[in-house]
Amino acid sequence: MDLRHFLMCLCLSLCIDFALSKPTEKKDRVHHEQQLSDKVHNDAQSFDYDHDAFLGAEEAKTFDQLTPEESKERLGMIIDKIDADKDGFVTEGELKAWIKRAQKKYIYDNVENQWQDFDMNQDGLISWDEYRNVTYGTYLDDPDPDDGFNYKQMMVRDERRFKMADKDGDLIATKEEFTAFLHPEEYDYMKDIVVQETMEDIDKNADGFIDLEEYIGDMYSHDGNADEPEWVKTEREQFVEFRDKNRDGKMDKEETKDWILPSDYDHAEAEARHLVYESDQNKDGKLTKEEIVDKYDLFVGSQATDFGEALVRHDEF
Repeated sequence: MDLRHFLMCLCLSLCIDFALSKPTEKKDRVHHEQQLSDKVHNDAQSFDYDHDAFLGAEEAKTFDQLTPEESKERLGMIIDKIDADKDGFVTEGELKAWIKRAQKKYIYDNVENQWQDFDMNQDGLISWDEYRNVTYGTYLDDPDPDDGFNYKQMMVRDERRFKMADKDGDLIATKEEFTAFLHPEEYDYMKDIVVQETMEDIDKNADGFIDLEEYIGDMYSHDGNADEPEWVKTEREQFVEFRDKNRDGKMDKEETKDWILPSDYDHAEAEARHLVYESDQNKDGKLTKEEIVDKYDLFVGSQATDFGEALVRHDEF
């Protein structure tokens, strides 16, 4: 099966899954900020949360198998990557960006897995023409496909999102821009397109708003004369009390954005601030490589880290 068939079959599968899902199953469109770790964040007990936050849970496990010397050496190489402007210091902002990237490693892995399929000329970039040809190809020549999909309409929507992700407007995506195209909910500058696409999916009468019945209809399919489950009644109340803020009976763009992209607590920012506070020996608001490596046990694990001794050493500063 080629990539086009795979993508289309995946899309069809998702549509069928939703169409055949039980009427009591709830479809959730809300994008929440994920926790950095499932460990308890209590430095008086361990630095496991910090390790997961800084490295990502899977990578943190690999450091637990290293000696302290190996752990410090690998941490030093990571610091060079975090220092984006190469000024010899790691700022809170650079740490925050690194933590967010570590937490989204599965997304970057997904992009890497697809990259070669779309970068047809192997120039390290993906143009809109490359993406369009690989994804749609001959499907666009068939005005009435058997599977019922409107591929031209899908392509127009993809092109709009591609242009939004393409910051410099040259219709050629870098790896970061292509990541924003595939995973727009992860990027602040792509949030408007996430809201727009969501509204287009739900707004069946195309009036530019989401009314109560459209809101409920997106997540619940009536099953004959069956009574609505309790969660549907709760969602109706949520719409009236919280979603429709101006009480006009429908959600506009801003109300929809507040619903699907809530302003959650920024865990990465809080952790970056914590790591700087704990490691900044001269209190200048930024970290040198030496300051970070000196507190290596806060950032990464190792086989021989003695947590008790580490706590004493941290308390000395």
